[in-house]
Amino acid sequence: MTMRSPAQAHFERMSALEAAASAAPGESLAGASAYELMLAKLATDRRRLKSIASIQRKIEVKRAELLPEYVDYVAGALEGGRGAQDDVLTTVMIWRVDAGDFAGALDIARYALAHRMTLPDQYDRPLATAIAEEFAEAALAAFKQGATVMRVNAAQLVEVAQLTASADMHDQVRAKLHKALGYTAEHGGDTPAALDHLRRALELDLRVGVKQDIARLEKASNAAGGNADRT
Repeated sequence: MTMRSPAQAHFERMSALEAAASAAPGESLAGASAYELMLAKLATDRRRLKSIASIQRKIEVKRAELLPEYVDYVAGALEGGRGAQDDVLTTVMIWRVDAGDFAGALDIARYALAHRMTLPDQYDRPLATAIAEEFAEAALAAFKQGATVMRVNAAQLVEVAQLTASADMHDQVRAKLHKALGYTAEHGGDTPAALDHLRRALELDLRVGVKQDIARLEKASNAAGGNADRT
């Protein structure tokens, strides 16, 4: 990664701000020089990633080498943007999830969802579906690996659920999100909330894999209630 001076970073941010401010929702940023330059960079970076076989290596390259080079563009685009479609922003959002930068991904998700933006064609999913599924899968992967510190925190998952609540998506995807919310609530000691989310996940998808979790939590909850009655 090439180190940029503060002046270069400021110039890139202001150029992105001006480009983003040049088009309103429903319009295109095509022709805006800062945007076109970043699109060209994005194409080059995609080709580089495509040449890497290892998924873990791809993630590390995104995290350590590529994503830092988009920080100033993203900051300017979010500050000056009026909602025009921006494939650079939405791609960086997905890359940030891949790299574990969930707070950074949410910064873009709020803006992109508010302006009904779409993902580039290669992702083949609506934006809201991708956000819900990517966050849910990241959380569930951490639980599967037995992580004690959650990469996606409860507040972030709740915000994702709120941001995507009105979106039309496959029941299986929303079930995954409720499953992740349920596990996160249990991790935080909130058994009633965990049960609510897991039951909702099961309603949406009978194969979501939470039946045993629900039974376990119900048993623990009943036992706790019985113990409380005896005190």
